[in-house]
Amino acid sequence: MDIASLKKEWTGFEFDTADFVVEEQEMLDFALACGEVEPRYTDATHADFQAPTTFTSKFSGRRILPKDFPRIAKRGGFDAGKCVEFHAPVRAGDTITGASRIHDIYEKTGRSGPMIFIVHRMEFRNQRRELVSIVDWRMVQQP
Repeated sequence: MDIASLKKEWTGFEFDTADFVVEEQEMLDFALACGEVEPRYTDATHADFQAPTTFTSKFSGRRILPKDFPRIAKRGGFDAGKCVEFHAPVRAGDTITGASRIHDIYEKTGRSGPMIFIVHRMEFRNQRRELVSIVDWRMVQQP
């Protein structure tokens, strides 16, 4: 598989958007699940109450890959982790819009042979169109 051609053809364009309404209880539950102890994340009465900085990592769009993206793996791939870049607080009542694109495609060789990494990026903006976070999700597939 020609990774350079795959990357050139499929990276950079937006292929999905999804809206999420942020609820106070959802923020509190996420903070608890993460073991957060900082009051601004765990106390809804705190003057600066906001979602933990990794909160948007819980969201996903309707599509993982663009329509008609070529099948790489003979069998399913696996999740190779997420990276969250925090830009601005997410607050209860916000409507967050996530826009998906393939950010990068690259190959590495591991003990089990060649692996193709696909970086699915979601940029999240609030109802004022302010960037609140960027979440990169790496998927690994073996050809």
